[in-house]
Amino acid sequence: MQTTFSPAQLRDPDTRESNGILRTCVHCGFCTATCPTFVLLGDELDSPRGRIYLIKDMLESGRPATQDVVKHVDRCLSCLSCMTTCPSGVHYMHLVDHARRYIEETYERPLPERMLRRLLSALLPHPARFRFALLGASLARPFAGLVFGKSMTAQRLRAMLRLAPKRLPPMGKTAAPQVHRAEGERRRGRVALLTGCAQQVLAPSINEATIRLLTRMGIEVVVTREQGCCGALDHHMGHHDPAMALARANIDAWSREMDGEGLDAVVVNASGCGTTVKDYGHMFREEPTPWAERASRVASIAMDVSEVLTRFDYAPTRAAPDLTVAYHAACSLQHGQQLTGVPKALLLKAGFKVKEPREAHLCCGSAGTYNILQPEIAGRLRERKLENLGRTGADLIATGNIGCITQLTDGALPLVHSVELLDWMAGGPEPGAVIAARDRRTAARPAA
Repeated sequence: MQTTFSPAQLRDPDTRESNGILRTCVHCGFCTATCPTFVLLGDELDSPRGRIYLIKDMLESGRPATQDVVKHVDRCLSCLSCMTTCPSGVHYMHLVDHARRYIEETYERPLPERMLRRLLSALLPHPARFRFALLGASLARPFAGLVFGKSMTAQRLRAMLRLAPKRLPPMGKTAAPQVHRAEGERRRGRVALLTGCAQQVLAPSINEATIRLLTRMGIEVVVTREQGCCGALDHHMGHHDPAMALARANIDAWSREMDGEGLDAVVVNASGCGTTVKDYGHMFREEPTPWAERASRVASIAMDVSEVLTRFDYAPTRAAPDLTVAYHAACSLQHGQQLTGVPKALLLKAGFKVKEPREAHLCCGSAGTYNILQPEIAGRLRERKLENLGRTGADLIATGNIGCITQLTDGALPLVHSVELLDWMAGGPEPGAVIAARDRRTAARPAA
């Protein structure tokens, strides 16, 4: 694609990066076939190719973003399916991230939307605040049906109430700063665990299973004091400075561990976070040298938990269960991190029968805050995904991302994080989703 940025514009590092990305695109349109919003809406402007044209025009002109551009860029899930499909290697993720930052700097959203985005930014990355907000939302959840109207504000309010869990699990203890010693005398490795923000409130069992499993495998797990949200939620809303501040705290904390006793990996068990942590080097590429180097070092050892388990030779210790698992590949894992075979191979090694649904490449509609900001599209994607998962005939659904678990909850099949199943088969407790799946199977049997 030909571009016409001026020399002055190209002095800006983000514009220079976007220029290179735009010039890689050859207009082939392969991306449209795998883009969830184009599949649903059939509008060229709601495809990656269409958005690339809009972003190119917006950035080249230097004018503030228009309402039409904002509408179509906001509808992008950042599922990155287009990057998997693209034969030319267009790095759409960095381009759309730049566009979102440009939009936030040049476009004034309606007041209700500005307030909602600020609220999400103020609550979600902070576990204590998020937990308090969810306690209130869970009380209001039964009254979601009383919120009438077709306005976007009403839709978003209904979505927030639907997504609020009926009850919150007790606060986990594993998120507290501490060192979880490896079992046995010989330490096989030492890793830092990103305990996350929303995940430790919604499902602390995921971190607990991760720590149990890794320490049982002879790996020491460090939860550093200063770490927090990875910054992805703010980053994908175009909130550059808050995202960088959150990332900086993590980089600082993990760098000290790397310089101290050393780390073999930074383990991430929420794939949406993992995609961002692995991109820290790019995010900090123009920062002063110490930060750029630290960010690159952290990104170079960031791993999804499935990668770490494979590296350290995960092995089950229990007999194979009579359970069929529908594996839901989170977009951030299969497209963002290009990890497709590893999680399924681990489930198979653990003895599960594994099935994949039709349209496995399509997003479930979670996408960070997307299911709140774009509830109508997210809802349609959710129903489509649940239908395809249900057709597998599986007993339960396993995935590697808390956002997907939250989005797909209340469907017909129980949901569980893959690491909880792997921990169970290696000596850990039976996950609640497995118990629910067995109860469901028993209830479905005809009476004798």
